[in-house]
Amino acid sequence: MTIPATHLTPGDLGLRRGEGLGPQATVVQVSSAFCAPCAAARAVAARVAQTADGVRHVEVDVAGHEELAAMLQIRSTPTVLVLDAAGAVRHRVEGVPRLAWLRSAVGVA
Repeated sequence: MTIPATHLTPGDLGLRRGEGLGPQATVVQVSSAFCAPCAAARAVAARVAQTADGVRHVEVDVAGHEELAAMLQIRSTPTVLVLDAAGAVRHRVEGVPRLAWLRSAVGVA
């Protein structure tokens, strides 16, 4: 069994030139089009990014990003990763994250 990627770049996430990771943290939500819980995960991740300085939310659809999904060993959606400012994967949860957990994971009290 291979180990999932432990570091991601803006390019890995499909961000355009000039777009970068959050200066404090990046919440990466891996979703799929027909995933009902993905909407709830999106709401939690967006709320954290909107209310925490330096936190960015990036949503990636597994369709069209199969290589990234394989590299991250995504088994279900939503899967939420928390990256530090350098792109290192610090936390991972499958399913809808709790708001308090995600705020703690990105370093917001």
